[in-house]
Amino acid sequence: MRLLYSALSPFARKVRIVAHENGFTDAIMLETVAPFTDESLRATNPLSQVPTLILDDGEILFDSSVICDHLDAEGGAGLIPAGGRDRLRALTLQALADGMGSAAVAVVRERMRPEDDQRPELIARQTAAIVAGLDLLESEGLANDRWAIAEIAVAAQLAYFDARKVLGWRDGRPALSAWFEAASRREAMVVTSAPLT
Repeated sequence: MRLLYSALSPFARKVRIVAHENGFTDAIMLETVAPFTDESLRATNPLSQVPTLILDDGEILFDSSVICDHLDAEGGAGLIPAGGRDRLRALTLQALADGMGSAAVAVVRERMRPEDDQRPELIARQTAAIVAGLDLLESEGLANDRWAIAEIAVAAQLAYFDARKVLGWRDGRPALSAWFEAASRREAMVVTSAPLT
């Protein structure tokens, strides 16, 4: 399998964590692409987004949730509950984390524009979505003894917030901060970390 990815993409990191937990680390060849500047990616994924997974038979999978679902089904780690309320909760929290990640990427991209060309209303709206998501995670809490798709998605996004300095999210969120510190020490988080370049 080939994973087209960007080292700092929180969505690609989520996929890499799920791959690691399912024992696929050595079975996936990583290929770095620049989704915002490399138009060759569009020939593989019409959305020109990472991550994109190319299976050994040539089938192409995107987005990160679909890729994670495939890897977990094939690997059998059980990171995505099979059904019932547990599945709904896990997929909803994954969607929350992914939505926060999309908002964070939008903020980062906007801040890369010349200062006099930035849209403060866009940054404010996206930041408000992130803050609301963080507040929900703080109030509901994440269990330290559970490491499944919801927790993986949240951890990948929080790491991205730190790497890209999206916002100072720890103030007023002691439970989420403590949870993330513990999650960051997990083997899958350590081996998938990437230096800021």
